Amino acid sequence: MKTYDIASIPGDGIGKEVVPAAIRVLQAAENVHGGLEFKFTEFPWSSEYYLEHNQMMPDDGLDTLKNFDAIFLGAIGNPEIVPDHISLWELLINIRRHFEQVINIRPARTFEGLSSKLANPKDFDLIVVRENSEGEYSEVGGTIYQGEDKIAIQNAIFSRKGTERAMNYAFALANQRGKKVTSATKSNGIYHSMPFWDDVFKDVSNPFPEIQTEQFHIDALAASFVTQPERFDVIVASNLFGDILTDIGAAIMGSVGIAPAANININGKYPSMFEPVHGSAPDIVGKDIANPIGQIWTAKMMLDHFGETDIGDQLLRAIETVIQKGVVTKDIGGKATTNEVTDEIIKQLRRA
Repeated sequence: MKTYDIASIPGDGIGKEVVPAAIRVLQAAENVHGGLEFKFTEFPWSSEYYLEHNQMMPDDGLDTLKNFDAIFLGAIGNPEIVPDHISLWELLINIRRHFEQVINIRPARTFEGLSSKLANPKDFDLIVVRENSEGEYSEVGGTIYQGEDKIAIQNAIFSRKGTERAMNYAFALANQRGKKVTSATKSNGIYHSMPFWDDVFKDVSNPFPEIQTEQFHIDALAASFVTQPERFDVIVASNLFGDILTDIGAAIMGSVGIAPAANININGKYPSMFEPVHGSAPDIVGKDIANPIGQIWTAKMMLDHFGETDIGDQLLRAIETVIQKGVVTKDIGGKATTNEVTDEIIKQLRRA
């Protein structure tokens, strides 16, 4: 029996609804596979936890999490009670940085039966590799002066090590997929960091003559995600550019509610963290209409990370079948509840 110890952090809002749903699916996967066991330990760290303890996680939170095989996160944020810069930086980004989760990957693809926001979507199947540790989201900067003279300075930090790391990951991924890597840049407008990014991309691509490469300025690339997403395979991007592109990817699929993500530690020192792209959606909490597919597809990415690709592929096929049957939530044109979608995915998984 192969056992995986997983830290579960449902977090805020609908995270408390979709994480239990995805756990039910993974427990069903145990029975389908026969040689797997998932042990979940839940932690209540959230905005509500902050109100009670004045911190998003306890002082020893990272020491506790580092012993798990993976972290399964729902959603963080409730700006009505805790400002986002506190909730995200003290929990989500805190985990990403301390556990050296230097790569963020987010796929987007068409599904038969899923209505895209595009008028004439062609089949697309792309994945964005986002540098996840530095770039535009660095902590370097500050403010000076007050009132109308106040100045905010935010420095973007691009190291060769961090940039190469993301690009090498993208090329390795493309080798398993469509053998094409697109680089998101803006060297015609950002004077220092983006020409540096372009130079590193050229150097990293040299040992991969079998991989087709191209560079797109981020504004044109964002437009092409809408007009011709089928032309892309693997896209490598900086922290900010990758963040924006992946929300576009979720939108053209049909809903941010189905989009998954993974924060990957590549050196094996710490666990990786898996979370859907969507937020906490406080406006639909408690209505049993939250789309669980994003969290369940995220579980598939976690299975792949463990090397359990067979059961991961079975899970994705179960999701595909449920979408084709139209057993989906309101955000993607259906009438099913969170639990009904989850039950149907489990049903299809067992049939497989």
